[in-house]
Amino acid sequence: MDRRPAVLALLVLLLAAAAAWATTIGSAPIALGDIIAALTRPDGSREHLVVATVRVPRIVAAMIVGASLAVAGAILQAMTGNPLASPGILGINAGAAFAVVLALVFLGSPSREAHIWYAFAGAGVAAALVFAIASTGPGGATPVKLALSGAIFATFLASLTAAILIFDARTLGAVRLWTAGSLAAPEMSSVLTVLPYTVLGLAAAVVISGQVTTLSLGADVARALGQNLALWNLVCGACVIVLAGSAVALAGPVGFVGLVVPHIVRLTAGTDYRWIIPFCAAGGALLVVVSDAALRHLMPASDVPVGVTMALIGAPFFIHLARSRTGLR
Repeated sequence: MDRRPAVLALLVLLLAAAAAWATTIGSAPIALGDIIAALTRPDGSREHLVVATVRVPRIVAAMIVGASLAVAGAILQAMTGNPLASPGILGINAGAAFAVVLALVFLGSPSREAHIWYAFAGAGVAAALVFAIASTGPGGATPVKLALSGAIFATFLASLTAAILIFDARTLGAVRLWTAGSLAAPEMSSVLTVLPYTVLGLAAAVVISGQVTTLSLGADVARALGQNLALWNLVCGACVIVLAGSAVALAGPVGFVGLVVPHIVRLTAGTDYRWIIPFCAAGGALLVVVSDAALRHLMPASDVPVGVTMALIGAPFFIHLARSRTGLR
């Protein structure tokens, strides 16, 4: 008997429970009953305003970021055949963040609607450049060359971004937390601006999940099964750019979600991406919601970016994965 539907339903229930718990956490704890009242019978009180304008947008943003990056990471790992692939490792997040910072510095303060298009453009250019760099030399874009090219390019863009912000104190003050991957006080209008693109990207990922499974079998097998590799790599790449760009536009370059979640998901979902993608969406959302809420629970007086927590979780995981997959000791 296939247990995956039951496990996925349990994961969704855990996500709902985590979201409810996260809503109660903050500088001033609010009881769950007051939260339900704020959502169903708002009366304009301070508690109800905090729930509606601060905590709920933050939790929805965490779900968007987690689901988008986890699914994008799963697709990238299937496309490249590289277990270390993710939007962060391959420089896609860094490219999106760099484009948004450039727009802020040289174009003033574009709207949130404009931010997302700059993020899409930066993510797309970064992905193309990393692939072009990895494709040079003998063997083409091998998994190892892609990972190395992406890591170097991401570091280079992060350094450029930091250098630009050093010389522009105004922009630095505006995006200081955002560049570390932060969910601090997103406005509901910003969340609603990004949400349609996220829904589109996730829906597209579900629709093409069968083709993603074929891609994950390797180029030779996929070609033998009649798949048009160029077409489906392009479609999958577009899906990754939409998902990663949406997440970065909303919360900055949150790292490691797209690396950690797909590997954990495969322990239950197996190798069929028709299951991996829904599991990643729910699991990624759960991970980011819990990580952000745990920080606020432990340190209510400060607002540590969730990107810091993900780095603490993801860096050891990356080292373990690199050692186990490459044979390094």
